[in-house]
Amino acid sequence: MEIPSLHDPQQLAAFYRDALLQDVVPFWLRHGLDHEQGGILTSLDRAGAVIDTDKSIWFQGRAAWMFATLYNHVEPRATWLSAAQSCLDFLERHAVGDDGKLYFSVTREGRPLRMRRYVYSESFAAIAAAALFRATGSERARASALRYWQNYLRYSFDPALAAPKTDPQTRPMRGIGPLMIAMVTAQELRLNLGEVVALGRTPTEWIAWCVDEIERYFMKPERQVLLETVGIQGEVLDHFDGRLLNPGHAIECAWFLLLESSIVHSPRMEQLGLQILDWMLARGWDHEFGGLYYFRDLDDKPIQEYWHDMKFWWPHCEAIIATLLAWRLTGSERYATLHQQVHDWSFRHFPDPEQGEWFGYLHRDGTVSTTLKGNLWKGPFHLPRMLLWSWKLLDTEPTSLLALSSLPPRRPD
Repeated sequence: MEIPSLHDPQQLAAFYRDALLQDVVPFWLRHGLDHEQGGILTSLDRAGAVIDTDKSIWFQGRAAWMFATLYNHVEPRATWLSAAQSCLDFLERHAVGDDGKLYFSVTREGRPLRMRRYVYSESFAAIAAAALFRATGSERARASALRYWQNYLRYSFDPALAAPKTDPQTRPMRGIGPLMIAMVTAQELRLNLGEVVALGRTPTEWIAWCVDEIERYFMKPERQVLLETVGIQGEVLDHFDGRLLNPGHAIECAWFLLLESSIVHSPRMEQLGLQILDWMLARGWDHEFGGLYYFRDLDDKPIQEYWHDMKFWWPHCEAIIATLLAWRLTGSERYATLHQQVHDWSFRHFPDPEQGEWFGYLHRDGTVSTTLKGNLWKGPFHLPRMLLWSWKLLDTEPTSLLALSSLPPRRPD
């Protein structure tokens, strides 16, 4: 497979566009949609056959957002809108618990299976409903988006509702995940609903608060690292959880910051995003086999998780967006080189040229660990989001996708 580069941005944009519209999206429309019960089935084998019918509520929201976003920003295709509506309708019929919290997984028919302590299902439902409001003008979708967003905020940041991972009397901790997801959810709601107020703050105000929290507690310039978990005052915890680094997660956070810097014209946010990207690419890149490690240890001690040196699809998707956005904002040849590095490795190892889409899980050396194309965690989100973003970042035509038209011209290196 010929892999284009940033030396020809138009050719590279076409590469991403074609991978999105001719490979990845058709794969999920053909194999994943549940035409009997509604929603999407994501546990697929290499050829797209369904191998488990339990449904991830994460992915009812994620898929609904993805298809609605394609409808809003690429082309108003009826098939995309129908798929988005089916996923959100299934979620709203079957995923809401007695307390308003969403389940993590249900049966194919919608009977509840698992409720988890965190509330990321709510964040994905919020962005799905917001994108569908943009597509349809439905006031019901708008109300749903606000309801899920408020529930996400409450269950993430209200100490009386947020379920801690460990006993807070024994080891009080903070995690970066809820802040990151609040940022990107707020960006989506602002795009599609405007500056709506939830729990006393607009989306832009929530984002500014999240950025302050991330910088204050999780960024460690003296160690050149972004931590996943810290003590309640931001202290480094010398335990497995406290030392654990997730390069892909941190790089995803970096591009959320870079995006926001371009929208609100904040040099500070841009610098924070670039710092995190630089630090975590350096920490995460495997210089022997290439690709991004899944986990690293702050002090290079042995890591508890046995999959720590595997190569997962989603960190590479986030790194492709982050390096491309960094190049788009700065014009630096260094970010063009980093983008080419992660892009080349990813497209040489993850795609399945015979059956389509990407393998999700590779061994450290880049060989395929499992031929699964999807499960409760992998579906039409990280990969198509990356392809859409990368295409639009390089496209010469103006786009409204997350206010990219407001990006300033690239600065010379």
